[in-house]
Amino acid sequence: MKTRTIRAWSWVHKWSSLVSTVFLLELCVTGLPLVFMHEIDEVLLHQAWEPAHADGRRLDLDQVLEVALSRHPGDVAAFMSFDEDRPVVNVTSVDPNGPAGKYNFQPIDQTSGEPAPPVAGHPVMEFLLQLHTDMFLGLPGMLFLGAMGLLLVVAVVSGVVLYAPFMKRLPFGTVRVKKAARTRWLDYHNLLGVVTVAWVLVVGVTGVVNTLATPILAYWKNTALKELTVAYDAPAPAGERASLDAAVERAKLALPGMKLQFVAFPGTDYSTDHHYAVFFHGDTPLTTHLTTPALIDARTGALAAVAPTPWYVKALSLSQPLHFGDYGGLALKILWALLDIATIIILGSGVYLWLAKRKAP
Repeated sequence: MKTRTIRAWSWVHKWSSLVSTVFLLELCVTGLPLVFMHEIDEVLLHQAWEPAHADGRRLDLDQVLEVALSRHPGDVAAFMSFDEDRPVVNVTSVDPNGPAGKYNFQPIDQTSGEPAPPVAGHPVMEFLLQLHTDMFLGLPGMLFLGAMGLLLVVAVVSGVVLYAPFMKRLPFGTVRVKKAARTRWLDYHNLLGVVTVAWVLVVGVTGVVNTLATPILAYWKNTALKELTVAYDAPAPAGERASLDAAVERAKLALPGMKLQFVAFPGTDYSTDHHYAVFFHGDTPLTTHLTTPALIDARTGALAAVAPTPWYVKALSLSQPLHFGDYGGLALKILWALLDIATIIILGSGVYLWLAKRKAP
């Protein structure tokens, strides 16, 4: 590689790293506990709970929805999800005249209609997740962090390019422990960087995909689902909707053998203005993150379509658990955490090397 080429790649590596380092450190530090979010929430929020009438008749979904909305007058339903291990239905509602993005979440005991203990995250973990996702800035924050993720990919690729000529002078894995501190940290930086390159690229790319969730879902609604809405003049009013319980049962008939995951009500990101979108998933570590919606006409309760999600929505669904190592058990999460710590060291050592070089005579 020519000297001019090396200098060009070095410039790209230096500035793509320096511009993004502070934000990448924030993502790595907040991401470390989030890898174990489910385990931490289980320890901090575990509550012994039994349904009011374990062997009794369960409320149908229309009754559950009525109970939930009666506790928040003026709210409209947004989502309904289902606990796999408890007879609990989680109802998410929103005040159409309230602040954007502010939801009311209610776990309802399906045997009695009484509130059930939430399985939502601990407030500290929810704070870290929001900070990690968009820095409390909404979509602009998500897109900004996505740009930082792209700079991370550029920094990794340029670092690999620069490591190739470096390897010609030293055996792989060499750490010159008897040299000056800056030389030792350069060796540590290079070694950890090349060892973690595949993982950093995976986490970086999936992180970028995750930041595009809102535009991806909007594109899906405006393209793949648009043809289902052309026959309607206006959104389905809440008071004129068909039975939710019957809609879910109709969806189950359309997708036998799959597990019910959640319902998106008309007007939400995961549905159209005219349909209940009833989502199902598989039961393997991979297919549990791949969802297929059955769209039910909210006025008539008839099946409108089974709409297999396009590749870009599947990529979003798979990138979210892959980003946190949340599909291979605790062993994979521990590996994810160790690699995250290594990345923190790489970022910190990179800043040190840049400062040490500036101070050098």
